[in-house]
Amino acid sequence: MGEDEGTARTGTGRPEGGGDGLPGVRPTGARGAPAAVRPPDPPAGVDLAGGLAALRGLLARPLASYYLLISSSGLLLLIGLTMVFSATSVRASAADGNPFAMVAKQALFALIGLVAFWICQRLPARTFRVLGLPTLGVAALLLVLLDVLHLWDKLNGDDRDAVLGPLEAWQLWLYIGPIQLQPSELAKFGLVLWGADMIARKGAALGWWRELATPLFPVVGLLFLLVGYNDLGTMLCLLAVVVGLLWAAGIRKRVFATLSVFGLIGVGLLVAAASIGAGSGEEGAKNYRLTRLTMFFNPPPPDECGLTDCYQYLQARYAIDNGGWFGVGLGKSSLKWNWLPEAHNDFIFAILAEDLGVVGCAVVLALFAVLAYTGLRIARRVADPFRRLAATAATAWLVSQAVINIGGVVGLLPITGLPLPFISDGGSALVVTLAAIGMLASFARAEPDAARALHARPASRWVRLLWAPLPPLPSARRRGKLPAPAPREPASRAGTGRRREPEAGPAGGRARRGRAGTASERRR
Repeated sequence: MGEDEGTARTGTGRPEGGGDGLPGVRPTGARGAPAAVRPPDPPAGVDLAGGLAALRGLLARPLASYYLLISSSGLLLLIGLTMVFSATSVRASAADGNPFAMVAKQALFALIGLVAFWICQRLPARTFRVLGLPTLGVAALLLVLLDVLHLWDKLNGDDRDAVLGPLEAWQLWLYIGPIQLQPSELAKFGLVLWGADMIARKGAALGWWRELATPLFPVVGLLFLLVGYNDLGTMLCLLAVVVGLLWAAGIRKRVFATLSVFGLIGVGLLVAAASIGAGSGEEGAKNYRLTRLTMFFNPPPPDECGLTDCYQYLQARYAIDNGGWFGVGLGKSSLKWNWLPEAHNDFIFAILAEDLGVVGCAVVLALFAVLAYTGLRIARRVADPFRRLAATAATAWLVSQAVINIGGVVGLLPITGLPLPFISDGGSALVVTLAAIGMLASFARAEPDAARALHARPASRWVRLLWAPLPPLPSARRRGKLPAPAPREPASRAGTGRRREPEAGPAGGRARRGRAGTASERRR
């Protein structure tokens, strides 16, 4: 009582505790309220909560999907050109004295791919739907031509490449005069477009087996046979595309189980077909596909690998081990000196691991993870069923191909001979991949929020002419601008971008329908 109490009540004396006062204690109020204690300052360091909030704010921006797609793809393309030069400079210099020969060729294909990207990001969804069947048809025709040339070569009994006039076939490549292309790469893009269009047209009827059986199963089965006979790895990518399409369409789990059984049977038959000359095998020779499977499940000791079977597998391990955490330095890989077969193509990830170490591999994996997240984000946010299906299928194609390639290099999956998207040397694969990224960019700009933001602040005419036109506004937004005598739907439903069914009422009666008619239509 007394002095302390008086000091607390008047608020004019010294703070409680006497002396010069304690840090963080403010004087009490005039009515004797307890003193407020200021919370201590947070320790210096990383503000995790603030960082997550900032990340959520960036991802909430209307064009976040578009910029994530462009940045991740552009960085992967830049890394790919750098690694192609690192992996091929020695080989190109020994061949013709020009270490830039192969990377210059890859840069030319990258330029063609960027043109394909620019064209595809300008196209609307209806154009992609129209192009689906012709693209798949051209790819199937080229695959038939490639297989016929290989069959012609085997019937003649020659060991040379299959040549027929201006046509030439070598493994997975088809030469038409001076043009070199890989038809299976075009088949991936064609299956994405055609499959998404076909499934979007069927809609809810896709739950019946007869709707799946015609025409999806026959076309996919023929495509698997044409591709898988020569290239089992690409067939697995096509299988991933089909799985992505059916998953995005909401197919029941028992359908997936049945398809998995048929898929395993088909893979087993294609593995066995290598004994009669499928792929790069020869009739009566050792089945190289079966050898890869047995080597994966039961790898021999390193001293028994020899120069066949597991030699490539072992050299890739040496490259990864030599790289360590931070790598030996860009361009300083030693396994590319003709020790690691296909160092510039199928096994370029091993050269990347040796040059840049675990850190460089983590960066590439993170970029592919961002690409996967962005593709699924676009598929989730677009309202058009075709865009949703095509975005899911294209993402499944690119990500599954990267997983199969990297898994084979590091030993987590059997070796299949697939190139790594954006990174491996190869013209057809790079051009088609960039065209698929252009399609995803077109879909990202067509997201409801992105389309509204682009229309709210449209770019100048020359920017739209040189880069990309404005995407169409969501249908609900366009109808919301029209005058109407009756109240519209609540804002929570109008902002979702869902398309209302115009055929729910009598023809011509929507404009003059009263409040009761609109409510009954919503109840239905």
